[in-house]
Amino acid sequence: MAFASDDVSMGRRTPEHVAAKLEELILDGVFRPGQLLPSERRLCERLGVSRASLREGLRILRSKAIINTRQGHGSTVASLLPMHQQSPLMHLFKDHPRTLFDLLEVRALLEGESAYLAARRGTAMDRVLITRRYRELAEYAARPEAIDVEQLARLDHAFHLAISQASHNPVLVHTLQSLTDLLLSSVFASVKHLYHRPGPREMINQQHARLHDMVISGDAEQARRIALEHLTSISELLREVEAEHDRLERSAMRLEQW
Repeated sequence: MAFASDDVSMGRRTPEHVAAKLEELILDGVFRPGQLLPSERRLCERLGVSRASLREGLRILRSKAIINTRQGHGSTVASLLPMHQQSPLMHLFKDHPRTLFDLLEVRALLEGESAYLAARRGTAMDRVLITRRYRELAEYAARPEAIDVEQLARLDHAFHLAISQASHNPVLVHTLQSLTDLLLSSVFASVKHLYHRPGPREMINQQHARLHDMVISGDAEQARRIALEHLTSISELLREVEAEHDRLERSAMRLEQW
């Protein structure tokens, strides 16, 4: 797919237009936070601009803190929302497990709308990627050998992220991407505490399959309903696990000598 737009190909090759085009590509998720941009030569070819215009366009993006450039290492897309892992807020969230349920509520709101919009707006290429991510997840989950919890969590997250990208809402996509570490922690918790139980595992697998089918078939209302049902049921199951743990802990304490 060529990056060059009609505007650029018709002569609008000024640095300002180069910068604007690159900003569009970043907003659309073609270039993601932390991703290394293609070489100058490749960008010039794809955008149809001179190296001088490209370099000035990149300077404009650096001045806006949209990209970071290291001599000899190229330019990478900056973190667009300042919620990085080491911030005080991230530490508070990670150090207090009760926020897991708050996060699942937020995920239900954001991912429910993502599924709805993806079913309505997703392109043929979006659907190919969603199906690819779903199959990777489903095939790994069906393996007879022991499952690596972290790997399964990453495949689960990648499937949901592919759906959010198909929403074609840059604010929604970047909001979810800014929460990647927290979202992975919630996925990890659900996989770690639920996936070894046959009932919840089957439920999660079926919900993923139905979510995939509804998004791919373009049934927006059903896609949103299943996404909400998926995250709500995970939250309820995790609360049951927590309550069971508390009961066992109280029982053990009553048996101890004090």
